[in-house]
Amino acid sequence: MAAMNLGSSGADAPERIVRGATDAAAAGPEHVSEPTKYDAILLAGFGGPEGQDDVIPFLRNVTRGRGIPEERLEEVAHHYRHFGGVSPINDQNRALKAAMELELASRGIDLPVLWGNRNWDPYLRDALTEAHERGFTKLIAVATSAYSSYSSCRQYREDFAMAVDETNLQGEIQIDKVRQFFDHPGFVTPFIDGVRDAIADYLREQPELVAETQIEVLFATHSIPTGDAARSGPDFRNFGDHGAYEAQHLAVAEVVMANAIDQLRENGVLGGAVGSGISVPWQLVYQSRSGPPSMPWLEPDINDAIAELPAAGRKAIVIVPLGFVSDHMEVMWDLDNEAIETAGEHDLAAVRVPTPGTSAAYVKGLIDLVLERRDGTPVEARPHMTDLGPWYDVCRPGCCENARLGFKPAFSGIAP
Repeated sequence: MAAMNLGSSGADAPERIVRGATDAAAAGPEHVSEPTKYDAILLAGFGGPEGQDDVIPFLRNVTRGRGIPEERLEEVAHHYRHFGGVSPINDQNRALKAAMELELASRGIDLPVLWGNRNWDPYLRDALTEAHERGFTKLIAVATSAYSSYSSCRQYREDFAMAVDETNLQGEIQIDKVRQFFDHPGFVTPFIDGVRDAIADYLREQPELVAETQIEVLFATHSIPTGDAARSGPDFRNFGDHGAYEAQHLAVAEVVMANAIDQLRENGVLGGAVGSGISVPWQLVYQSRSGPPSMPWLEPDINDAIAELPAAGRKAIVIVPLGFVSDHMEVMWDLDNEAIETAGEHDLAAVRVPTPGTSAAYVKGLIDLVLERRDGTPVEARPHMTDLGPWYDVCRPGCCENARLGFKPAFSGIAP
């Protein structure tokens, strides 16, 4: 894809310089083709509580500026308290950090991995302080979120800018960010494997099931306000009413289904010719809504969708946590607890496939994304499994605005 025309003011106009970027990314090319020698990887996580006393302070961090009442926080806190007040996400990121370090070592790459969270200890500011103390000045960030939206991309970029300001490291630390990796093979392949295996297991254990009419695959992702969805991705791409966020999920879900079905046909589990099209029903559903009833959010809710399936003749469902990189709270509570319970109430067999987690394909893919930027890999050589990618290295102007709060200063993108 050709670089976007930055306008008659030129790439060096102050409003077009990418804040806090390396020289290669500072002018805002869509895809950076100039190699950059990075000092370290910044693994940027969401963060989560690690004890009962952490739960409410953590939720206040997550919802700061949104005016969420304490009683609503207590409702959500119940999910964490069910697991002893401990979110699994920090341990998962510790494991991911270790797996990335092993992958780097296996390739002979000397690139330290620093870890910082947006909402809980260790914070991004702690990771930047460590970077400064170790003499690192150029960081390449990997956020634990694959898609484009305010909460899954721009908010990370805003928090990079805020962390640099909090640590007074302006001009001392540069941060680039790998592209959103929703359609990178490293992220997509684990879901293909999961859907293939889940359908095969159903048909082996219940040979009377008819896959084409009695099994449905539900691709689940976090719901977001429709206003934020509409503003996700650059507006010049014309993604429709729900923006790049929904378009990316739908594109990936179709790729997952097509590949899983073809593999089942190759293995003789399903009839039909390879490449002849998808034959098992599927849909994109949403979960974890947290806004007031007056605010429209993306639908359908997964539980509402499940309730309608028996009338369509379904007997079994496969739940795919397509919007998530690991088994954190929204997966363990909203899917493994609530959605599975809803399926049981409607006499549906249900199975939830794994998230990428620390799978070999996913970890390798994350390192490959880092090396794209280190080596300045040409866009035509970058792997992607949908027609939407490969996504941008530098976020485009106006991308993923918060519909309620507007734009704040952010790294890794052209202002605003």
